[in-house]
Amino acid sequence: MKIISASRRTDIPAYHTDWFLQRISEGFVRWRSPFGGRELEISLAPTDVSAIVFWSKNYDPLLHHLPALYDIGYRFVFQFTITGLPQVFEPDVPPADVTVPIARKLAEMYRPDAVLWRYDPILVSSITDIAYHRKRFAELANALEGSTHRCYFSFPTFYGKTIRNTEQLEQETGIRCIDPIIEEKIALASELAEIAELHGMEMFSCCCDVLISGKVKKAHCVDGELLAGLYPERMVPLRFKGTRQECGCFESTDIGTYDTCPHGCVYCYANTNKEVAERRWREFAISPRAASSISRQQ
Repeated sequence: MKIISASRRTDIPAYHTDWFLQRISEGFVRWRSPFGGRELEISLAPTDVSAIVFWSKNYDPLLHHLPALYDIGYRFVFQFTITGLPQVFEPDVPPADVTVPIARKLAEMYRPDAVLWRYDPILVSSITDIAYHRKRFAELANALEGSTHRCYFSFPTFYGKTIRNTEQLEQETGIRCIDPIIEEKIALASELAEIAELHGMEMFSCCCDVLISGKVKKAHCVDGELLAGLYPERMVPLRFKGTRQECGCFESTDIGTYDTCPHGCVYCYANTNKEVAERRWREFAISPRAASSISRQQ
């Protein structure tokens, strides 16, 4: 049995729910690995899936399908990114006053331990400085209190494509994105952990061990131990298998494809740019069956 990650590479719940349900119906997914190009296939039969770790900024399209998936044997947790950033950074992400009630609904349906809030990334800029994040995080933590017990966070990694996109943003708007010095990151992480504790949450640092302290723990975003606690009947022995440096994730199989999420987030590492992602999403959205090998067209 495997843990399925759906997906770090694209927002399946927000944009590819029909494709995902078609794959569930047919019982498998086939794709070409972005690391080497080898064609892969994996069973999605309930008896072969320990659990599904969903990743999304908008679970609304998937929400009403979840009970049927649960009834036929699937178990899941929800990594839910809610940053509340200004729209200029996340052009097509619903605002927090829309997504917070969805998070609360998920908690009612599957308990708060299955809802994993991501305040991620902490994007510092000329309009979202350190003080902004203290205030915004406190507002969101207050709104989410009782619907989650964990908050995962990181600061952006400025890959080449991220640098290009943030530089373009600065040229078009004058808004400058900033990579704070490590001392500022450590101080802010500690402050946010204090705020989180007031609202019954723990903070988890994703892929940045230097931020770990007394109240900031190492993140295992795909967490075999958490899943075993939630669904002990589904779990088998698992091993750590991080996806990048300092990643604490347990082994999983990611079924998503890069360059297929049209949220348009300026900090995104999974898209070359918004135009490419929108074009590919439109191609794949024509027919969920035609997209059954969505990532073979990489």
